[in-house]
Amino acid sequence: MLSFFKDYKYFAIVFLIISIIIMAVIYNILNVEKPLPIYQPAMVNFELVDSTIQHQKKYHKIADFSLTNQNGKTVTQADYENKIYVADFFFTTCQTICPIMTDHMVYIQKELKDEPDVMLLSHTVTPEIDSVAQLKKYALKKGVDDSRWNLVTGDKKQIYDLARKSYLAVKDIEGFDPYDMIHTENFMLIDKKRQIRGFYDGTKPEEIKRLIADIHILKKDSE
Repeated sequence: MLSFFKDYKYFAIVFLIISIIIMAVIYNILNVEKPLPIYQPAMVNFELVDSTIQHQKKYHKIADFSLTNQNGKTVTQADYENKIYVADFFFTTCQTICPIMTDHMVYIQKELKDEPDVMLLSHTVTPEIDSVAQLKKYALKKGVDDSRWNLVTGDKKQIYDLARKSYLAVKDIEGFDPYDMIHTENFMLIDKKRQIRGFYDGTKPEEIKRLIADIHILKKDSE
């Protein structure tokens, strides 16, 4: 019996390797989609997460909010109920990464114009500068569709808490006002259950394509 297994040992190894290769080929041919991860604070760079939740491993969701958009309308979580949305943080006077990020948001808006259950949400990190009038001017300049995309301002502490405790998207500015923050280039993909399903570099075209592809995956999963 031992001799039998010894004689076929190499055959078994070769057969296993071939089987793995065949399975990999079939997987790629069928283009099997893996479910998107559900991000928790413990999975994210701790610099972007408030210290009170850095070790949280489950149950993370976007908190309720009440902010004001470019039209002076109060925007709350209810406006995004049962919606997939892309969120980011910016400020209208930014001359570095913000214009690129906003242009990519415009691209997403255009690409998904026929998807009413997909929306956009941009939070200013300088609400003391970005008034409703300033946001409206910026929205008109960039071609924002008011029905799909809210640029929001409001209480600085609330925006800070959303950024650090909900979206896990900005860094503290040490030595300054406790609610000052450095926004990142990240876009966050939020599902219909208020969970973070992806982070994307909002300055890179290839990341925007990946984001749009992931949105389609989410839509399939929620049907």
